[in-house]
Amino acid sequence: MHAHAPTNTCRPADLGLALERLRTTAPLVQCLTNAVVTNFTANVLLAAGASPAMVDVPGEAADFAAVASAVLINLGTPHAGQRRAMLQAARAARTAGTPWVLDPVAVGGLELRTRLAETLLAERPTVIRANASEILALATSGTGGRGVDATHDVEAARVSAIHLAAATPSIVAVSGPVDLVTDSERTVRVHGGDPLLTRITGGGCALGALVAAAGAANDDDALVGTAAAHALYSVAAERAAATASGPGSFAVGFLDALAAVSPEDLAARAVIA
Repeated sequence: MHAHAPTNTCRPADLGLALERLRTTAPLVQCLTNAVVTNFTANVLLAAGASPAMVDVPGEAADFAAVASAVLINLGTPHAGQRRAMLQAARAARTAGTPWVLDPVAVGGLELRTRLAETLLAERPTVIRANASEILALATSGTGGRGVDATHDVEAARVSAIHLAAATPSIVAVSGPVDLVTDSERTVRVHGGDPLLTRITGGGCALGALVAAAGAANDDDALVGTAAAHALYSVAAERAAATASGPGSFAVGFLDALAAVSPEDLAARAVIA
């Protein structure tokens, strides 16, 4: 546990400090994520300064969750074996006090993963990271988006996000053109990013892993850690887009930018409100 207590504010300087802690501690993040994004997710963690471990096998997922710095559970391709591993990891993380992130991909429109997400909520995720449609579905206010895409904007999910954060209790992060992060009492909006993030595989899913890493490194204030992960993502995306000729070069440039953004850069360039 870090020395300073949570504050009532979240300033750009706090985000820079959160990134410094991530780089200093190099948290080990266990990722139970979908088959489409595994490689990109691991590369994002490495570029940011964390260490990935793609441990999603039933029978060992729980053991690893107990010793990892943080756990990501992403419901993108929840085959039967991975579903068992996810439940084992979430329960072990809760018992061990390991921070963990739930990314409820495409809940609301698909019954199996919606039921799974509801079961996982009982294990009290530290952070729920999703798009607006998924948050509305989790809060029983909607029926989800179009597959992994959001059909609602972030502000439409604001009240539901606050209520969900209070009920779980978790930090709730709603991704969109302007990200919203809330712990039910404090609400922060992180501006920036680039639409090219929606043109590459894993743009949103890898963010969940980065949230887990930043949360582990800033376990005294998960809201600041979560906001810092979103701000780092936004600043890196803007830098990559400035020199990219399309989605392919953007993906490579994005990894480079994640590695290059310094705590001072983040404090100077992050836009929050």
